[in-house]
Amino acid sequence: MPTETHRLEPILMEVVRNTYESKLAFHDPEITTYVTRLLCEFSEPDRLFRLRDEQGRPIKDVHAMVQASDPVFGTAASFDAERAARKYIGDYALFATGMCHEILRSDEGTAEAGLTLDELIAIGRESYHIVSQFNLCEYEGEAALFARLADRFDRCVLGLALVREEMGERLKLKTICN
Repeated sequence: MPTETHRLEPILMEVVRNTYESKLAFHDPEITTYVTRLLCEFSEPDRLFRLRDEQGRPIKDVHAMVQASDPVFGTAASFDAERAARKYIGDYALFATGMCHEILRSDEGTAEAGLTLDELIAIGRESYHIVSQFNLCEYEGEAALFARLADRFDRCVLGLALVREEMGERLKLKTICN
């Protein structure tokens, strides 16, 4: 069954593909598509902090997210829940480090207070690596993608920072022309 395309997907796909391929010589259509869909997903207001605590409140601290993803010592109900949480943590880390890295310098009380860029990148890379280890049954087809995302996490972050610059320039032009 085909999935519905997000209204921003064609625009973001063009920018992500052009940036990754032209500026980084990074040719991986599967990663390009994944990153584009991640941007579409996080463009929705209720999608940034999807993980919830036991009371149903959004978890905004990355260390708390990691703890919650642990099925043995945390609150993840199963290994499937661990995989889903780690996938989200990888996605969140990639988005935050590439598109809104200034939150790392924010005041206490924000989602990333006290984390360095390197720490958040390491958490994202580790999370995608863990997801890649779920390589059986229904997850077998995606395992290689997440292994590549883990291996190329830094390049994906750089690519997103360049996408952010490109989108900023496009918005400036649109504002000037209107």
